[in-house]
Amino acid sequence: MGNVVRAAIVQTEWTGDKDSMLKKNIDFARDAANDGAQAMCFQELFYSPYFCSVQENEHFDYAEPIPDGPTTKKMQELAKDTGMVVVVPIFEKEDDGFYYNTAAVVDADGTYLGKYRKTHIPHVNGFWEKFYFRPGNMGYPTFDTKVGRIGVYICYDRHFPEGWRALGLGGAKIVFNPSATSRGLSMYLWNLEQPAAAVANEYFIGAINRVGQEPFGDNDYYGSSYFVDPRGQIVDGAASDTDEELVVRDLDLDMIDEVRKTWAFYRDRRPDAYDALVSP
Repeated sequence: MGNVVRAAIVQTEWTGDKDSMLKKNIDFARDAANDGAQAMCFQELFYSPYFCSVQENEHFDYAEPIPDGPTTKKMQELAKDTGMVVVVPIFEKEDDGFYYNTAAVVDADGTYLGKYRKTHIPHVNGFWEKFYFRPGNMGYPTFDTKVGRIGVYICYDRHFPEGWRALGLGGAKIVFNPSATSRGLSMYLWNLEQPAAAVANEYFIGAINRVGQEPFGDNDYYGSSYFVDPRGQIVDGAASDTDEELVVRDLDLDMIDEVRKTWAFYRDRRPDAYDALVSP
């Protein structure tokens, strides 16, 4: 089957408290490992509700430092126990009081490799994220893991093609996009943007959404999590749009080389002609 990575993503409903969300997601991770998964990513802000539908200071209590907070430490233990690479989206509190929408990356032996901070922060009705999060300031890192080089792009980021390309230029073979996106305005984009990004950048994408109703706002999260290959094809179908689901799929990384030999997008780039893209 070539250079195959068995990867997992999971969509879950809000349980009502942080501890039970942690337990639920860890249980799903152990199920994934038992099914042979080698890498896994959880949904955006995975242990909390999506609280950005409101602007209330109490939700800052969900924030933790990375990597020294309890959740990152727990996930390092999980990774070591299961032998899986784990991508962990967390509400991050930095020592100086800045807050970020972040994902920690832990290698299969439990080593903390680093983090990605969400770059593009929305602030529109129902998504008041600038109330909570500072824009990311660490660029678009990629991480060398046991399963190869991976990247992370978070939710609203996916509307911006520049970061997808930066991750490809950084050598990512799989990019995880943990999200919290609800029925309505952006639902039609869900099955357009990530497949288009996978084609344009010639790598695999794991698109993760939460599912179900939550206590803040009128949001109804539609799940439909999936993996998409470099040809823009959903790998063995998407998850339910109503129910919790663990998605485990085999990703043949040899397809990346095949596609890049067919469509030489990286060779034919013209960065000398792109100055207007970064002009104010």
